[in-house]
Amino acid sequence: MTDYIAPLENIDFLINDVFDYPAHYARFEQLTEVTPDLVSDIILACGNFCEKELSPLNQSGDLEGCHFDRGTVTTPKGYKQAYQKYIQAGWQSLTYPVGYGGQGLPQSLGFIKTSMMSTANWAFNMYPGLTVGAVNTIMAHGSAEQKSRFLPKMSEGIWSGTMCLTEAQCGTDLGQIRTKAVPISGNSDDGYTITGSKIFISAGEHDLTENIIHIVLARLPDAPSGTRGISLFVVPKMNVSEDGAVLDRNHVSCGSIENKMGIKGSVTAVINFDNAKGFLLGAENKGLECMFTFMNTIRIGTSLQGVGAAEAAYKKSLAYAKDRLSMRSLSGKKCPDKVADPLIVHPDVRRMLLTQKAISEGGLAMVFYACKLTDQIDLDKDAKGRNKADRQLGLLTPILKAFLTETGFESANLGMQIFGGHGYITETGMEQIVRDVRISTIYEGTTGIQALDLLGRKILMSKGKQLRIFCAEILHFCRKHSVLSSSPHGKNMNKFLWPLTKEVIRWQKHTIVLMFKANKNRDIVGSASVEYLMYCGYIFMAYMWAMKAQTAYEKIAAGSGDINFYQSKISTAEFYFERIFPRVKSLSSTMMKNPQSVMKISEEQFF
Repeated sequence: MTDYIAPLENIDFLINDVFDYPAHYARFEQLTEVTPDLVSDIILACGNFCEKELSPLNQSGDLEGCHFDRGTVTTPKGYKQAYQKYIQAGWQSLTYPVGYGGQGLPQSLGFIKTSMMSTANWAFNMYPGLTVGAVNTIMAHGSAEQKSRFLPKMSEGIWSGTMCLTEAQCGTDLGQIRTKAVPISGNSDDGYTITGSKIFISAGEHDLTENIIHIVLARLPDAPSGTRGISLFVVPKMNVSEDGAVLDRNHVSCGSIENKMGIKGSVTAVINFDNAKGFLLGAENKGLECMFTFMNTIRIGTSLQGVGAAEAAYKKSLAYAKDRLSMRSLSGKKCPDKVADPLIVHPDVRRMLLTQKAISEGGLAMVFYACKLTDQIDLDKDAKGRNKADRQLGLLTPILKAFLTETGFESANLGMQIFGGHGYITETGMEQIVRDVRISTIYEGTTGIQALDLLGRKILMSKGKQLRIFCAEILHFCRKHSVLSSSPHGKNMNKFLWPLTKEVIRWQKHTIVLMFKANKNRDIVGSASVEYLMYCGYIFMAYMWAMKAQTAYEKIAAGSGDINFYQSKISTAEFYFERIFPRVKSLSSTMMKNPQSVMKISEEQFF
């Protein structure tokens, strides 16, 4: 079926026209060499790598899966060779500091790279993707000695990384972890011995790199109970000297790998630590705070799995709908010389295709919008600017992760519906997309956990301050481009700006009411949170489609570029606002309901 083709025109439209990345990069003196030509060359080369090297391994890697033999894991055929090409081309080192083997390019460019890899072959992307989180965590919380010991080879991709959180008795509730860390010889300067077992460890064991650096949550002796007593450790698979040389094997082993539903080319392992040597990362009993550096990085990356699945499903569905002949159009024959009309002429098929298109392209815009904030957090010399960006990204991260994976799964399911029976069989590749993306709503925090983080922590604990700032930004955009400001495209934009304005005002009102209700009954937080998050996601995506429509109108008026391309953006925006955005009405209704109907049924009545 359809091979991956990098959406270069769409990426160019977003970064150059909608979000003006050239001006964004020019703000930071560290990025003076990051010119539009350089960015274009990098994106083109990465797209080519994804098309030629990663996409051909996507289905074969799924069919073969990973192999386990007495603790040794072998990745699918072709993965090892592709990984060597990946690191030799410098893709892994793209965004890391030059002093640690990186190229010093902005994180946003790394996420743009990941957006293409996610669609081409998510299972392969898991291996270098986990390393990104591990590197960022050591970079943020490691000592100078730890950075010099581990980061250069991790940055280059010679070593990889993982995060080891989950244990058999606990998943989300990390306060239950039992893995122990004991100072060697009673002296923490000599390191610690780590003992315990971790499950569901993505890229926990494989044959792609000479060493794997595990980031592990464990408890020190006499640590407080619950999450307050968790510390974070660096535990290498192979022991490493102070100058970064690989020594003997550490007491780290792979007990088994999971036989799972999807992303079968990516190993999910049980990792056992039996008095393995490790090093404290950050302060004692502050491990969960340090781990959030890893988790936030991965959550943004996981949102791209949802976007990638939506894009892959759309492209496959579109090709199939144009080619597959089935029935006649209700309004008359469209292809009278053929036995039937193609699927794409039927309104319901178009509804599904446009939903996929709106989700995939709108979702990519949401991530690229957030990527600018990651650069500001890293590079802004003004502490106020960094903190402002960090707070805004903190608000948006749970929305990105949960909303885009849920809608990505929706898009994949629509693809299977368009294919009909042919989508249910292996050879078309559609059922693989459905299986692969299903995990994205679960790992790195389920949709419910992201929703509690958003409503319970980011909204209620701040009394909605950050939300008000984001809403003010959207309302400023709406007014700026409306007829009220004599915008040249105000009349055309009214169909987007007016419903968006009304809903953003309602968003703030609903949030205030939920805050008052939560003060009286905390169960409202749990009963409303998922619907509230999805509600937020649809408004965020509407903002992105309004921005893209505005940009498209400006480009058409200027007579530059592909008019058909820009008109496609406007038409998709119209579809989004007419057919998808109204979902906020039902969500806003149900999320405001009293939790009584959810909570009053007794446990005995569940049967």
